[in-house]
Amino acid sequence: MKASHLSISILLVCTLAGCSQPAASSTGTAATATSAAAASTASLTDFANRTIPLQHIPQRIVALSNGDVDIIYALGGTVVGRPTSTGKAPVPDAEKVQTIGSTHEIDLEKIAFLQPDVVLGNAPLNEKDIPTIESIGAQMVLSSANSVADIQRQITLFGQMLQREDRASQLNDELKQHIQKLSASAKAAAHPPRVLLVYGAPGTYMAALPNSLSGNILELAGGINIAADLPGLQNYPQYAQLNTERIVEADPDYVLIMTHGSGEEVKAGFLKEMQENQAWSSVSAVKNGQVDVLPSDLFGTNPGTRVTEALDLMHGLLYPDKAHE
Repeated sequence: MKASHLSISILLVCTLAGCSQPAASSTGTAATATSAAAASTASLTDFANRTIPLQHIPQRIVALSNGDVDIIYALGGTVVGRPTSTGKAPVPDAEKVQTIGSTHEIDLEKIAFLQPDVVLGNAPLNEKDIPTIESIGAQMVLSSANSVADIQRQITLFGQMLQREDRASQLNDELKQHIQKLSASAKAAAHPPRVLLVYGAPGTYMAALPNSLSGNILELAGGINIAADLPGLQNYPQYAQLNTERIVEADPDYVLIMTHGSGEEVKAGFLKEMQENQAWSSVSAVKNGQVDVLPSDLFGTNPGTRVTEALDLMHGLLYPDKAHE
C-alpha cells in the first residue's frame, strides 16, 4: 500500500513532561493540575503554518528526507524510518534503520508497521498525505529547504519538537558563523566567478535559480548565478528552462551539474548535448574544462547540517586559492 506525490501542511506533537507532585495538600494538587494544563496547551507550528498541540516528546520518528534525518541526529535524537536511497544513510547510526520510500513516494505499509509518533515530510509536496498519516495514529510535521535560512528554521523547529532548543541554537550559531567567514572571504574577490547550475537527469536539464537551495549555496559561497533573471517553471519555480542563447551571452566560468541519479551519466549526456550545439564551444567553462558534477548527497537533496560541507565545497571550487584559508 503506497501513497505517492503527497503534499502536506502540518504541525507536530511533542510533550512537556510535567512533574507529579504529592497529593498531600490542596496546593500540591493545584500545582499538578496547572502543570498538566500547561502541557496540554503547548504546541508546535510547522512550515505549513499548522499548529498541533504537543502531547509528548516524539520517540518514534519517521523522516522522508535525508536532511531531516541528519538534523534529528545532530540534535541528539534518532529515527525509526528513513528515506530509501541508492547511497549510504546520511549518518552512520541510521544505516540499519528501516527505509520507507521518500517524499515523492512513501511506503505507507512500512510506515504503519513502524508505529511512528511523527512523520517528517515536505511542504507542500506531502500535504495530501496528512489524512493518511493521521489515520495510522501519527502526526505529520512539514518543512522545506529552499535556502540555508530554511535549514536553520528546520533546526529550530525540530529542536522545539525534541525539546532540544539549546542544541538547536548552538547548531544555528555555528552555521551563521560559517557563512560569515565564507562571505568575508568571497567579498575580497575582484571578479566573482559566473556559474551555471544545472539540475538534471538524462535528457532533462534545468537551470537552478537563486530561490533554490543550491542557488542560495552558490551565492553564499561567493558565486554569481547567471540564470538569476530566467523565469521559473510553473511547476518547479526554483528552476528555469535552459536558454542556450542567454547562457552563451552570460559566458559562465563554471557549469556545475546536480542530480539524484548517476552523476557521470548525467554529465556525459549534458556534454553530448553541448557538443551537438556549437554555440556552447565559445563558453569559458567549456573551453577551460570547468564542467563538473556536484556530489548528490550535498547538492541533489537537502544535506541538513552538512550544508556547511556544501558551502565549503562550492567555495573551494570557485576560489581554489582560498580553499585552505
